[in-house]
Amino acid sequence: MSEYTLDTTGLLCPLPVIRTQDRARTLASGDVLVVHCTDPGALNDIPAWCRINGHQVLETVDGDNEVKITLRIGAID
Repeated sequence: MSEYTLDTTGLLCPLPVIRTQDRARTLASGDVLVVHCTDPGALNDIPAWCRINGHQVLETVDGDNEVKITLRIGAID
């Protein structure tokens, strides 16, 4: 298991989810991905995407001007 970071700051919906999806496809099951966003909608969009695609949200942090979502990659088809 490895940990990776994805910077989607400055991007608006739907790009944070699309970039997260693209990055997740390159990772192994069990890997951890930390996504940094400035789009507040990502707090809902990325966890919803995780539920649909079998990934687990480990933590969400809503900071002053940045959202950090940590997720564990599930089985990738």
